[in-house]
Amino acid sequence: MGPVWEANHVWLIFVLVIAWTAYPVAYGSITSTLAAPLLIAAIGIIFRGAAYALRGALDSSRFAEYLFALSSVLTPFALGTAVGAIAIGRVPVGNAAGNPVTSWLNPACVLVGALAVAFSGYLAAVYLAADSLRHGASGADAAPASGEAGRAIDRVEAGADGAGGAGGADGGAGGDGRALAEAFRRRALAAGLAAGALALAGLLVMRHSGLNLTRGVALALVCVSAAAGLATLALCWRYRFGLARVTAALAVAAVVVGWAAGQAPRFLPGLTVTQAAASRSTLIALIIAVAAGAVVLVPSLGLLFTLYLRGRLGDPEEAAPEEAAPKEAAPKEAAVEQEPTRGAAETKASEPRAAETRAAETKAAETRAAAGREREPVTPQALTPLRLLTPKTRVRVWGTAAAAGLIGGAGLLVFADANWAHLVGVACLAACAVAVFLLAAPGEV
Repeated sequence: MGPVWEANHVWLIFVLVIAWTAYPVAYGSITSTLAAPLLIAAIGIIFRGAAYALRGALDSSRFAEYLFALSSVLTPFALGTAVGAIAIGRVPVGNAAGNPVTSWLNPACVLVGALAVAFSGYLAAVYLAADSLRHGASGADAAPASGEAGRAIDRVEAGADGAGGAGGADGGAGGDGRALAEAFRRRALAAGLAAGALALAGLLVMRHSGLNLTRGVALALVCVSAAAGLATLALCWRYRFGLARVTAALAVAAVVVGWAAGQAPRFLPGLTVTQAAASRSTLIALIIAVAAGAVVLVPSLGLLFTLYLRGRLGDPEEAAPEEAAPKEAAPKEAAVEQEPTRGAAETKASEPRAAETRAAETKAAETRAAAGREREPVTPQALTPLRLLTPKTRVRVWGTAAAAGLIGGAGLLVFADANWAHLVGVACLAACAVAVFLLAAPGEV
């Protein structure tokens, strides 16, 4: 999680921005009435980030581990109580119209908070069990591609027996990987059972509190969640962690979607989803902005997760090419020096040929370097606009473009009513973002 922790915050910011832009009245009502649990969740998120930083600086201290454990319980519990308050209708429409304490501190909300903590531990244990096998296998061999990594995990899981440690074959994951996988497997089974029991209890409590999940689409999704949860337990029992990750995610996702189906079309008491939505022009601009952002965000996150899962991101054990080359060449030189059967005459006869080969290689390298120096002034990279502009000119040009895009885009979106004007306004804001990026880029880019 470390290398992608900040990237995960993108989704939190995304949800907040979408909520206050698309549903401003409901967002204001929720954040004002549920200010306390949302503040607790934010503090937990900050604690988790601080735990990552402290763990890198204080490896010998357990303070960072305790801080991380506290935040891992605090944040999902607080967010779960907020979800429970919305689900049972404890958040009325209006600025701080609900009770700031009893709206989220009641039996139903506390149960939902506990269920959120159980779901978090359940997902973490299942995913970390698979990661333990993958990292253990990559530690014994070179880091394979994602498909090869999946096949390696399947081979380790297939070689496991029901009573032994995870990955019974010696050729799969390392000993540490098998031990970690076994530990997380036990935790996944325990957390899955706890989450299932809380979910069953939650059906009765939520029905008594005003949210019925035992009819229609909501009931179907509850059944899907139950089936996926049982499948996850069976897969973890048989060490099939790769498939267990999919079924575990499906079990939790079905609960969330089932909550939405059971509550629809109500958003807050007396306010439907349609009534809570912003104006049509705002929603159109929001859809365009989300689509434009997805073009950049989705490929970037895909590349980030691909590099991390393949072990090519922040691997401290990966040797630099310059350091690896001499180590590979050393055994060959030693083998030549220690070869006992080679005669002195043969060695002397090979020396002129070796000298000629080295001279030819040196001459070829000098020729390539000279050709590169001759071509350097006319490369396309040397003629990019950022290289031609002086720092002051670059600031003036891109700063003016950014200011013009911001003023023009905001003016068209706020004061114009035509759809074409809103499209031009969105384009101006996109141009403003590009200009700010170019303004912040170093001059040598």
